[in-house]
Amino acid sequence: MPRYRPHVAARPSWRCRVCGAAWPCSPARLALLGEYRENRIGLLIYLGTLMQEARADLAGVTGQVAPEGMAERFLSWARAR
Repeated sequence: MPRYRPHVAARPSWRCRVCGAAWPCSPARLALLGEYRENRIGLLIYLGTLMQEARADLAGVTGQVAPEGMAERFLSWARAR
């Protein structure tokens, strides 16, 4: 029986260690929504902090400004609907 492996970011690329998608990937998003189900503000603060770390890491890797769409990737999906 396969064991669950958490979908976490590989730094400095910010790709998922399990599926290779841009992190947070869909499974990571679902896990984070479940973990922070009672604290959406806490989730947004956590994701905002990670977004800033990702911007710095990605800028260091490419030597340029971090890619566009970081807010969409890290924050927009987590807003309350």
